[in-house]
Amino acid sequence: MNSLLEIGKRAKAASRILSCVCTGHKDEALQKIADTLRENTEIIMRANQKDLDSAQENGMSKSLQDRLRLSEERILGIASAVEQVISLEDPVGQVIGGGTRPNGLKITKVRVPLGVVGMIFEARPNVTVDAAVLCLKAGNACILRGGKEAIHSNKMLAGLMREAIHEAGLPADCIQLVEDTSRQSANDMMKLNGYLDVLIPRGGAGLIQAVLQNATVPVIETGVGNCHLYVDETADLEMAVRIVDNAKTSRPSVCNAIETVLVHRQIAPQFLPKMKQALDRHQVEIRGCVRTMALLAGITPASQQDWETEFGDYILAVRIVDTIQQAIEHIQAYSTGHSEAIVTDSYQSSQMFISQVDAAAVYVNASTRFTDGGEFGLGAEIGISTQKLHARGPMGLEELTTCKFVVAGEGQIR
Repeated sequence: MNSLLEIGKRAKAASRILSCVCTGHKDEALQKIADTLRENTEIIMRANQKDLDSAQENGMSKSLQDRLRLSEERILGIASAVEQVISLEDPVGQVIGGGTRPNGLKITKVRVPLGVVGMIFEARPNVTVDAAVLCLKAGNACILRGGKEAIHSNKMLAGLMREAIHEAGLPADCIQLVEDTSRQSANDMMKLNGYLDVLIPRGGAGLIQAVLQNATVPVIETGVGNCHLYVDETADLEMAVRIVDNAKTSRPSVCNAIETVLVHRQIAPQFLPKMKQALDRHQVEIRGCVRTMALLAGITPASQQDWETEFGDYILAVRIVDTIQQAIEHIQAYSTGHSEAIVTDSYQSSQMFISQVDAAAVYVNASTRFTDGGEFGLGAEIGISTQKLHARGPMGLEELTTCKFVVAGEGQIR
């Protein structure tokens, strides 16, 4: 805990400096980060390869290895994402409300940084950069604690970013990595009161629940994505097949991939064989209800647990429903509030789905894979909030700020 306290103290001191830095200076530091990542692509990949070698030795699934892997293309993409953040408007100092009271007091509500943002995340080294640059642009220092699976990648990325911002004239301690990946370091971070202003867990359900149950610092719940797609009786079947295929197989390990498909009984005999043919190309295991099993040969029976599970893999649960209302009730029972979708040609069905499904993102005739800060025009994201306060959905720069009331008077007393 002592080493983490020192990290917290340094972060708090850095955050006070960073909160007063102008947009141009922050953008200069961000550009330096982007340039440094590009210049050190080979070094980053070598560090990442150590993590990949360990992952293979330890039997990590291929889908999780994909989340861990940093190719040259991905590193260049990360650098480009940093530059996208540079292009975004700085929220710090924005006036978001106010007015003059009858007594002459002028009240202004302005955006200000949160202070020190903590992140606990798993085998996603790109999160190290995304979180750091978003926090920096929004005037926050950050303390990052990744999983042991990505420790070599994270150390390299954090070290390069610290060097870059130091060269740009900002405190290196605006970005700090907790190199101790033990469970104790995570527990200590959850209790870093007085130093952490908010803690954001980003990973699987186990990690998020552990943080929610044990943290004494404020927490924003993110990420768990038991996402559904409902194929309505009026759906364009070819469109529905394309959307299911994309939402399940383009990157099954991420939180905006679908885990369950609900199909209206009237179109199930025509749709399900088409869907299975598309998914078979990716060797997706289908776990179906009794009626689904009657239509598709060679699939696995679905259990109660399957409806509740975020697989994060090439596995899809399928259920045939009698009505759109039954589909909505299933989603209401098992959704984690992340992303839910309907494929339909009925305006009435789409509006019913939108109004009754409670999630951070609700889709009509589109893949849930778009739930992403970049795709929503926010730049890189620090996470996808599945709670309702203080942020919901992809969290960009504005969600990394709070507000301050500035009150100007001329001697008024109460």
